[in-house]
Formats: sequence, structure tokens, C-alpha cells
Amino acid sequence: MTRLHSDPGLQPERTALSWARTTVAFLVTSAIFLRWLPHYGLLSLVPTMLAAVAALAIYLPQRRRYAQHSRELEHGGLQADPVAVIWMTAVPVVLGACGLVLMASALSEQLSRMR
Repeated sequence: MTRLHSDPGLQPERTALSWARTTVAFLVTSAIFLRWLPHYGLLSLVPTMLAAVAALAIYLPQRRRYAQHSRELEHGGLQADPVAVIWMTAVPVVLGACGLVLMASALSEQLSRMR
């Protein structure tokens, strides 16, 4: 396999591995939310699907992103992707909010049954 860059620290490889770990984390999160289905109903599919879509959104363009970062590194123009930074900030916040809403709705339902 030909190397796309001459970085001895393998920065593009570390970045690719980091994105792979993030993909796995979102898939695990999706599976955890899927386990909520019997307890919280169909609403638990919203965060499940969001986490799965986030994992796909990371995985699918990974090969292109690796090649692009290798070229940019070789030519000295490697820049951070602000869309990826915003996406990776927004998705966990939205997932957390979905989890809180699901738990709050279940708690209010239980409290209303007790009355």
C-alpha cells in the first residue's frame, strides 16, 4: 500500500482511528437507547435512530476524509472541519436531551398513576 503522506507521527491514521472509535461509541449508544424500547415506548426510537445516523454520517465519508487530510498534511494546509466540530458537539447534546425527556415523561407518567 502506498503512503499518502510522509508524516512519521501518522497523524492521519490517529485521526481515522479516533473517528472509528467515535463511530463505535455512537453505535453502542444506539443499542443502549434500543434497550429502552420496552420501558419508554416508541419515543425511544428517536435517539436510537439519531445515534445510528450519526454513526453512519461518520463512517461513510471516512475514506475520502482520510485521503483529503493526508493530502492537506503533505502540502501544509491541514485545517479543522468546523461542520464536523459542530456536528460532534450537537449530537451528544441532543442525545442527552432526548434521554432526559424520555426519563422525565416516564417519571411524570408514574407519578400520575400514583394519584
